[in-house]
Amino acid sequence: MTKFRKLGRPAAHRVSMLRSFSSSPSPIPFFRLVSRTNTLFPVPPRRTMVSQLVKHERIETTVAKAKEVRRLADNMVQLGKEGTLHAARRAAAFVRGDDVLHKLFTEFAFRYKSDKKHCSNVRDRVGGYTRLLRTRIRKGDAAPMAYIE
Repeated sequence: MTKFRKLGRPAAHRVSMLRSFSSSPSPIPFFRLVSRTNTLFPVPPRRTMVSQLVKHERIETTVAKAKEVRRLADNMVQLGKEGTLHAARRAAAFVRGDDVLHKLFTEFAFRYKSDKKHCSNVRDRVGGYTRLLRTRIRKGDAAPMAYIE
């Protein structure tokens, strides 16, 4: 078990190990700020942030958190567009608050539905309901901030 520990090794050896690992042709990035399976940003804050995004339609957060929230918010808008009872129950299990759920299934569903009367070649959008606007660097920890709307 001690042969796998990297604590007692000199800094030059650890750097060479990182270089040899990162030079391997792997499609998975070596460093990721927020992973999707084992995340540093747990599920309850993501649920709250998605609910606040739907309620206020614009929030400011860090770029890494905004990228994760964007994926989940697009899924919630897609459920709102479906409009079925099953989709409503799936969305209600994730978002917090009845007002947020009502807004998803009325305002957002109407806003993003495909209106095929005007143009026959308009396809139903399956994503891209949110956008990220990078705003500033936060004082204190120099984290890049962004608006998500």
